[in-house]
Formats: sequence, C-alpha cells, structure tokens
Amino acid sequence: MEKPQAVLFDAYGTLFDVYSVGLLAEQLFPGQGGALGVLWRDKQIEYTRLVTTSNNGEHYRPFWELTRAALRYACKRLALKLTPEREEQLMNQYRHLSAFPENREVLQALRDKGVVTGILSNGDPAMLGIAVRSAGLADLLDLVISVDSIRKYKTHPDAYRLGCEATGLAAKQIGFVSCNGWDALAATWYGFRTLWVNRYQLPFEELGTQPTRTGTSLRDVLAFF
Repeated sequence: MEKPQAVLFDAYGTLFDVYSVGLLAEQLFPGQGGALGVLWRDKQIEYTRLVTTSNNGEHYRPFWELTRAALRYACKRLALKLTPEREEQLMNQYRHLSAFPENREVLQALRDKGVVTGILSNGDPAMLGIAVRSAGLADLLDLVISVDSIRKYKTHPDAYRLGCEATGLAAKQIGFVSCNGWDALAATWYGFRTLWVNRYQLPFEELGTQPTRTGTSLRDVLAFF
C-alpha cells in the first residue's frame, strides 16, 4: 500500500496522558485519585457526544468548558468536596498534561522522512497551544487542527474531514493515530489509514471493523513506512 503522506495524531490520550491528572487528584483526594481521573475522562467524552448530536449542535461548548463541567460532575458523583481552589489546581494540571516519552522521537523520525505531521483534536485552540508548547513539540508539528472551528466533536465525519482540508490530501493518503479505540474506529470508517495505540491492553471495539494497524506505542506508526 502507498505510504501515508501525512500523519495526524489525536492529542488527549495519545500524545498527552489524560490520566496523569490522577497524581494530583490523589494528593487532593487520597484514595480517590484514580477513580476521579477515569470518571472525569469518561464524562468529558460523553459530553462531547451529547453536544454534537443534540439539536444540530445548538448546545456546543468548547472542550475546555466541557472538561470543567465533567470535573464538577465527577466530583459530585464521587462525593468529593471540590473547592474553587482545588478545581483550578486540577484544571491547570489538565492544561499541562504529561506528554508520553516517545513523542519527540516519533515526530522527529516522521519529519526526517518528509512526512507532514499534525494534531487533529477535540481540544480547543488555546488548550492545544498550551499543551503543545508545554511538551516542547511545536517545532515538530506542521499542523494543529481543532474541531472548534466547525463546532462538532469527533466522531462526527466533519471532524475528520478537517484533516483532509488542512493537508490537501485524500483520506487514504493520511495516517491517523489514536490511543482511543472509538476514535481509531471512526477514523477508519472515515477512510484514514489508522494506528490504534493500545497502551492499556484493552479489547478493540466490537463493531466489525479493525484499525489498519494496532500497536502499543507511537513508535508503531513507523511501520507504515
């Protein structure tokens, strides 16, 4: 098969570790940090789907706002006292999530091969800008694409179409990398060449379609080349 001419990465969960907030959460809420990190993430994604599919997007809110709303919900669900100070601490931690250690190595290898590199993310532009700069990745990314411009979150096909529009390439010429099974599946349905990074040894979605490739780290994207 033809090698991809561009590789786009999901950001949250793929380049940036969304569960790294659990370390701070554990300090603030001993014994509940891990549970808070998981529930916070699950509710955040649920909210993206809810505002995308309801009333033709009438209830759209930027990813940052949904992230805050999800944190408040998760704390109420777990009966945790979320003071304004603790809320800002956790939100600031989310703004500066830990980056996975292989990020720079893989992005540099792609750049050395002349491959266009970028992010295609649910994050709003301000969030992504801070995360990319905090991780020191700005010099290795040609594109940082946010769905905020169309007010529709992944897995809406219009969100993936942004990758084609930004690169000027057909879907089959683009590699898409995600640690989120639902994202890898929808991107495969859209027509991207996909790598699902199965960091947590999970089963893939049971909907009859498999990603183009499956790996355990971002380094596995290099197998396309």
